Amino acid sequence: MNAIWRVFRKEFRENLRDRRSLIASLVIGPLLMPGLLAAALSIAIHHGGRESRHPVRLAVAHSRRAPNLLAFLRQFEVRLEPVKTSRAAARHWVRSRHEPLLYVPRDFGARLAAGRPASLRLYADESDRASQEVVGRVGRVIGLYGGAVARLRLMARGLDPLLLTPIVVHPIDISTPQSRSVLALGMLSYVILLTMLMGGLYVAIDATAGERERGSLEPLLTVPVEREQLVYGKMLAASAMMLLSLTLTVTAFALTLTHVGLDRLGMSVKFDAGVVATIVLYSLPLIPLGAALMTLVASFTRSYREAQTYVPLVLLIPTLPLMFASILGLRPSPALMAVPFLGQHFLIMSVLRGQPLPAVYAALSVGVSLLPGVALVWLAGRLYRREGLLG
Repeated sequence: MNAIWRVFRKEFRENLRDRRSLIASLVIGPLLMPGLLAAALSIAIHHGGRESRHPVRLAVAHSRRAPNLLAFLRQFEVRLEPVKTSRAAARHWVRSRHEPLLYVPRDFGARLAAGRPASLRLYADESDRASQEVVGRVGRVIGLYGGAVARLRLMARGLDPLLLTPIVVHPIDISTPQSRSVLALGMLSYVILLTMLMGGLYVAIDATAGERERGSLEPLLTVPVEREQLVYGKMLAASAMMLLSLTLTVTAFALTLTHVGLDRLGMSVKFDAGVVATIVLYSLPLIPLGAALMTLVASFTRSYREAQTYVPLVLLIPTLPLMFASILGLRPSPALMAVPFLGQHFLIMSVLRGQPLPAVYAALSVGVSLLPGVALVWLAGRLYRREGLLG
């Protein structure tokens, strides 16, 4: 242990002296990423609130054919702009102006008066986000107008409009403001775990490929110390940087997310010291796994530049399940909790929701994450016994 501790201190001090790697490990990832994510969330929340209150503009062709409908639209903050265009030229008009267009057919009023379905044509480029917002709001208002007309038709015929509503479903939302915050923070665990790995990246690369490139690895392996102890000390230094990066990242999120403005969406986030400590503890079992994985991959490279190419690509593999979990909406299960990184994702999300998972799930995730880490640490120690490592 004395030899491992000496190697650890050497590698850790050298990394602290390298300003570029230190900035990349402890500033760009742990501090800049939480700030950028919080800023993006704040801008999105502000923009979404402003768009919901801001009147929308809608171009209308042949507006005189539907005066009542257009008056109804104006009541819901829809600013109408009459334009002159034919049905054949409507598509070209939308492409050139980048605005939605409501086209009222010639027989709209006649069919509506006769009690028959009257069609409207709403042209829009739905690949444009602004157009999607207009189409959504206009479509909802026209739906309200159509429902009002249907009820008036029934009443004119002496029928109760409630006949059209045989079943009424009353949704009851039991979510809390804290649990709803996960809808906006779905990628938080991915950022936390990825920045944790990146914190030890430069130490792992410099301690293996960097030593080989500088020619200092061979004399280092000739010292009267077991080679396993040397690599264990190097991995311990990488693990320390990962722990430091993890702590800084989670703390930065705790400081920034409280000022994002999630309360505007009916959400709240509890990110106090207890939550920070819990997230760090849940992520700790991944540190030996990450340090050993980076050390093994860097050991097979011949230069620092080559290691910088391959190691980050390898680190994306264990974090890919987190992206699929967010996209597919996966829920915790014993099988999924047994997947390293994915189990930590579910644990972190449960902490943010304020709904802890069963203790057996946490134990399963921690145990399964530690086992491959210990195996890879042992494999890295065996790898450093090979003489071909110097070649």
